Amino acid sequence: MDGSKDMRFLGLALRTLFLLVVVVVTARVATPQNESLLTVYDTPADLLRILLGAAVCFFVIIQIFQYSRNPADMRKWVPIGLTILPLALICARVIW
Repeated sequence: MDGSKDMRFLGLALRTLFLLVVVVVTARVATPQNESLLTVYDTPADLLRILLGAAVCFFVIIQIFQYSRNPADMRKWVPIGLTILPLALICARVIW
């Protein structure tokens, strides 16, 4: 592999990891705070939180598979991913 393909693969991997962390954090935040999933209908705010969180997770998961085929776009994700992925992991750790 040459350097261009390596950078493209690294950009794709960083983008995918970042989006997976976003899905995990969103799913964690969208879970009911004091109830189980079986009693979520008792509190409309929790039901709305779960529905909205599921919609966001679904949208982000779709975005994982709809990436740009342009190598330049994937190479742009290398500095972005190297910067934002550690911050997203710290955020996930704090929220958990």
